[in-house]
Amino acid sequence: MTETKHPTGAPWRNFYGRFRGKTIRPAQNDYLENDLDGLSPGLVGWDVNPDRNHIDLEAYFGKREIWLEIGFGGGEHLVHMAKSYPDVGIIGCEPFVNGVAMLLGKIRKAEVTNLAVHPGDARDMFDVLPAGTLTKVFLNYPDPWPKKRHHRRRFVTQEHLQPLFDVMAPNAELRVATDIKDYVRQSLEEIPKAGFEWLAERPDDWRTAWPDWISTRYEQKALREGRTPHYLTFRRP
Repeated sequence: MTETKHPTGAPWRNFYGRFRGKTIRPAQNDYLENDLDGLSPGLVGWDVNPDRNHIDLEAYFGKREIWLEIGFGGGEHLVHMAKSYPDVGIIGCEPFVNGVAMLLGKIRKAEVTNLAVHPGDARDMFDVLPAGTLTKVFLNYPDPWPKKRHHRRRFVTQEHLQPLFDVMAPNAELRVATDIKDYVRQSLEEIPKAGFEWLAERPDDWRTAWPDWISTRYEQKALREGRTPHYLTFRRP
């Protein structure tokens, strides 16, 4: 029988990355077994579809402003933002279980309490978030899919950007950090097509990181290998 659902309970979508990498260490298994469920109320195990009721974020976050990080990698930026903005509720999405385990360890160490984790595709969240929910969204060093025939797999396509636009609030901010020049090109072509405005007025606006930015391990690798980070800021009008 053909498998029809992701391990989280969401329906299968075309997904081209990895769900699991090298062996999970015992401590990371502990995080996954004991911490994940408490950080994923109403997210893990949902049979997500467009007709389902929306997630009750207020039951988890209260009346906080809600932010989203798409593909949080090892979680250093997500935890940094949670510590920097304790009055904001932040949801992190990441289908790679090793990255989820790394994040959970960082959350336990930092003792932040304003995070929720979806160990799956960010598109699952677009199905169940109420329209106009998100006031800030982060897309940091997404998978570049460098081969031209794979560019349709990048996040910055209309398939992803249109539903993202719908769940963002008016004047909400979308931040994209990447070291791949062609990803910058595609972002500047596709994100405005989805209705967003690029806020840059001068070169420093995309050459200089945001004041609250923390350099991630992916960015450090890019710098070591001689690639230049770009910081693109968009607004949902």
